[in-house]
Amino acid sequence: MNSALKFITGIINYFHDHLILLSKLMGLKLNDKQLHFLVIGAIGILLFILVHELFKRLVRYSLTAISFIYTFTVLVVFVFAIEIGQKVTGRGNMEFQDIVEGLWGFLVAFAIYRIVVILFYLLKKILIRLR
Repeated sequence: MNSALKFITGIINYFHDHLILLSKLMGLKLNDKQLHFLVIGAIGILLFILVHELFKRLVRYSLTAISFIYTFTVLVVFVFAIEIGQKVTGRGNMEFQDIVEGLWGFLVAFAIYRIVVILFYLLKKILIRLR
């Protein structure tokens, strides 16, 4: 887990340093907060546009798909927060496998949920035909 976080942090730091250098070369006197404002704002709006287009297409087929993607995304943030919290507080071990297992638990629970929903749907169709 530590090596994965260090790798991701290294990539972020690389872009961070180059953005600061680029802004200085362009004669902009932007501080770190202003760069965060601009970069996260730009990334956020691009991500929103992509997600919005994806969800508009998905909703034609299934609201469940959108609900699944949203839930999974929130859970990814949640499990990372738990593991980081464990590292910061020293209560438990910060391990990538904990994240994988937690998300796997959701995927299995979701599969069971979908099977139950499909079985109820099929049972309802059978009962309607029998009447």
